[in-house]
Amino acid sequence: MLNVEGKVVIITGASSGIGEATAKLLAKNGAKVVLAARREERLKNLQSDIEKQGGTAAYKVTNVAVQEEVEELARFALEKYGKIDVLINNAGLMPLSFLSEKKVSEWEQMIDVNIKGVLYGIGAVLPHMRERQEGHIINISSVAGHTVLPAGAVYSGTKFAVRAITEGLRQEELRNNIRATIISPGAVDTELVQSISNDKVRQRLEELYSIAIPADIIAETILQAIAMPDYASVNEIIVRPTKQQ
Repeated sequence: MLNVEGKVVIITGASSGIGEATAKLLAKNGAKVVLAARREERLKNLQSDIEKQGGTAAYKVTNVAVQEEVEELARFALEKYGKIDVLINNAGLMPLSFLSEKKVSEWEQMIDVNIKGVLYGIGAVLPHMRERQEGHIINISSVAGHTVLPAGAVYSGTKFAVRAITEGLRQEELRNNIRATIISPGAVDTELVQSISNDKVRQRLEELYSIAIPADIIAETILQAIAMPDYASVNEIIVRPTKQQ
C-alpha cells in the first residue's frame, strides 16, 4: 500500500464505528491520521492505541456542524503535519422517523451534520489541495442514498445530497488532480441505530442490523480507494451485507 504510506488523512467521526476502524487500518499502513470527533476521551484512547501499535496520530475535538471548528481542524492538520492528502467525511447521524412525527430538531441535526458537515469539510481542505494540485476527498453516504424507505425520507435526502455533492466535486476538481470518492455502506455494525428515538423504527432496524457487517469491511474499502495510483480515481462504491435486500 505504498500510496497510503506517509499520507496525512483527516477522519471525521473518528471516535467509533467506521471512523475508528479506518483510523486504525490507515495508521497501520503508514498514514498519519488526524482524528476528529466530539468525544475527547475516545479520541485520546484511539490515539494511544494507534501509537502503541507504532502508528502516527493526532486528534482535535471537532463538531462538524460548526464551520469554524472544521476550518480549525484543517489548520491543525497543516500545522501538525504540513499537508493534507485525504479528507474522509465520515461523521453522520441517522435518527429515522416518519415525517408525520414532525421531529424538526432531528431533521435539522441530520442536515447540519450529514450535509453541512460534508460541505464544511470540503471547503476547509480544498484551497490547500488546489494549491498543491493533488488530494483526495472521500465522503461516506449510505445505501439510503440510493433508495428511500418509510421513516427514512430525511436521512435519505441527506445521503442523496452527499452523492450529488461528491459528483459535483469530482467534475469541478478533476483538472486540479483532486480525486473524489463516495462510499455507500449498507448495514454496518456501528452506533447509528442508537440515535433512533422511535422505538418501533429502532426495533425494525435492529432486526435488519442482525446481519450487519463489521466496520472493518468499510475501512478496507476506504484503504483500497486511497491506495489506488493518484492518476486513477475510484468514484463510487456500495458495500452491503450479502444477505441485505
